[in-house]
Amino acid sequence: MSATELRNISFHGIGVPNGAEREPGEHRYWVTEKTFLDVLDECAKHPQVRLSFDDGNASDVDIALPALVERGLKADFFPIADRIGDGDSVDEQGLRALVAAGMTVGTHGAGHRAWTSALATHHEAELRAARTRISEAAGRPVDTAACPFGAYNRGVLKALRSAGYRTVFTSDARPAFEGSWLQPRYSVEVDDTAASVRERMLTPRSVTERVVDRGVLMVKAWR
Repeated sequence: MSATELRNISFHGIGVPNGAEREPGEHRYWVTEKTFLDVLDECAKHPQVRLSFDDGNASDVDIALPALVERGLKADFFPIADRIGDGDSVDEQGLRALVAAGMTVGTHGAGHRAWTSALATHHEAELRAARTRISEAAGRPVDTAACPFGAYNRGVLKALRSAGYRTVFTSDARPAFEGSWLQPRYSVEVDDTAASVRERMLTPRSVTERVVDRGVLMVKAWR
């Protein structure tokens, strides 16, 4: 029996960013509250959609959480450990509110560094200390991870497996399959609308496109 195809769709910031970008290109992934709600309503029509939120911005709790609860939706949240409670990000109370509402909290690392390079010098901080920090803040074990900037290679995946992560999310903009350890995602960007998300992320893939999807993911995982 073939696995169920999923469409993982990720958000970052919602609303108006507070100040300058914390890293180049950050604001590309912020959407207005109206766009977010429109996209959320579109996603709610598709049972194969799985939602997630990266970076742990304060809007995860202030805007996303009540909207998800109102629609009866669940999501995975991936905060950055070193930013917890910094004023622009979720704090411990917010993470516990997510868990209490039935959301999953995972890790997006310690300092939002690409793991393809950071693990050479920050392995313990990124994969273990960050996990402990987030777990203690959320009051729940952490066994899922989202690769910062979507960056990974064979070495990163080997390290994540060795650390015991149950599921790993990337940003490969391709369909995923239920039960797979590696879960590619689509990222909602500043110029997206409900219509563009439907066309770019939710349109059925042809047989040829599915073969290409699998090939690309295999190549990336074995670099």
